[in-house]
Amino acid sequence: MTTRLAMMTLDCAEVAPVAEFWSAFLGWTQVMGDGENYAMLAGPDGGAALGFGKVDHYQPPAWPNENGSKQFHFDVAVDDIPAAEARAIELGAALVDPQPGETWRVLRDPAGHPFCLTDAANWG
Repeated sequence: MTTRLAMMTLDCAEVAPVAEFWSAFLGWTQVMGDGENYAMLAGPDGGAALGFGKVDHYQPPAWPNENGSKQFHFDVAVDDIPAAEARAIELGAALVDPQPGETWRVLRDPAGHPFCLTDAANWG
C-alpha cells in the first residue's frame, strides 16, 4: 500500500487574503476554489497542495501557546531569513513576540496561523 500526503487545509475567517499571502510567499498557483469559501494552491513540483477553507467564527491560535492548542505550524526553509521576513511582512504577515532565538523567526499569516522561517542550509 502506498500513501502520500495530498493536501493540508487551513481554516480561516477570510479565504482570499490567506490564499493570496501563501501564493505570493511560496510562489504557488491557485488551482481550485472560488477564493471566498475555499481555495487550493499547488506548487511547481506537483507535491502536496495547500488548501484554505472558510470557517464561521474562526479564532486564530495564540502565540505563544502555553496550552498547545495551535495544533501545527509550517517551518519554511529560506536562504535569507531577514529578506524572507521582510517579504512576508510586506505580503501581510505579522511578526510575533516573543521570538525563540536567532535561528528561527516566528510570524503569523493574515489569518493568524503561526509559521516559522528557518535557514535552508540547516535542512540539507
